[in-house]
Amino acid sequence: MYDPTIFENLKVAFENHVYDLDNIEQKVHIVNRLDRMDFSILAREFAIKFTMVEQKSVIAEIVLEASLEDLAGEILETSINHLGCSLLLRFYKHVQNVNLQCKEVERTISSIWENEIQVTQTLSYIYEQKDSSYLDTIEVKFINKINEEHMGEIEDFLKHVLKTMEVLQEL
Repeated sequence: MYDPTIFENLKVAFENHVYDLDNIEQKVHIVNRLDRMDFSILAREFAIKFTMVEQKSVIAEIVLEASLEDLAGEILETSINHLGCSLLLRFYKHVQNVNLQCKEVERTISSIWENEIQVTQTLSYIYEQKDSSYLDTIEVKFINKINEEHMGEIEDFLKHVLKTMEVLQEL
């Protein structure tokens, strides 16, 4: 009998919760999803991207990844500790005042999320673009891996994602 991996179980749980926010609660609108198997490094990646229904200028993306080491360790039932998936959040937001807004973004992210994160902001713009807006890609990487023991926390996690989107909208 097929036994789903940690990645598969978490993917389905995240997907179901986000689709409930879209279809049932109508709080978000899903704009893209990705389910990838990278055969060059034998890794899995799942991502789901969405906006809030009322505030479409901030986009959130939840990215779940499992490496070959994690997948093989689980399937072969080796005694490798800390098997699980990496979790990454990306927020996309346009900023005009880079110095001021990026500092506020970092302060806001740090106040909403726990200390076990790494925050990176990458700015980009379209060459010869007439308005002076930059796209701020905000990555929030969670240092610790997650597994099925964290499934009960997904609902609270998504509440924090929505709160982050609301606050980023105001900046």
